[in-house]
Amino acid sequence: MERRIRIDVPDQVLTLFQGSRVLARYPVSTGLNGVGEANGSGCTPRGLHLVRLRIGDGCPMGAVFRGRRPTGEVYDARLGAAYPGRDWILTRILWLTGCEPGRNRGGRFDTLRRYIYIHGCPDSEPMGVPRSHGCIRMHSRELVDLFERTPRGTPVEILD
Repeated sequence: MERRIRIDVPDQVLTLFQGSRVLARYPVSTGLNGVGEANGSGCTPRGLHLVRLRIGDGCPMGAVFRGRRPTGEVYDARLGAAYPGRDWILTRILWLTGCEPGRNRGGRFDTLRRYIYIHGCPDSEPMGVPRSHGCIRMHSRELVDLFERTPRGTPVEILD
């Protein structure tokens, strides 16, 4: 039975399945600008995706990433205060690639080229409300749990 992820944008919930069995549910935060596939839109792309790359295995909780590479920093309130407007990418990254040509794969609608991830954010950020720049944000503890259960190639369906 295949493992898969479903992200319900209206409910702001990510569900991890093994076949039809629910393994876990996590609150998330998707795009502040809603759903949409266009590059530069700040929207969360819909449709079928796959986990293309898993980044950050073994990094500490709260590890800071820039350009998908750990900076060596670990997020805390002091670091957050020093860079108040920054879109923090923390702990782990599940980088998504679209599976639907013309919808979320290719051209100006390509999820991979838009750098759409499931990634960690500061625990002070609210879950259950859209606030990201298009990615799917999670708190670090939940993300580590999901990351450990999610192999490369896992299908991810994003529904509105």
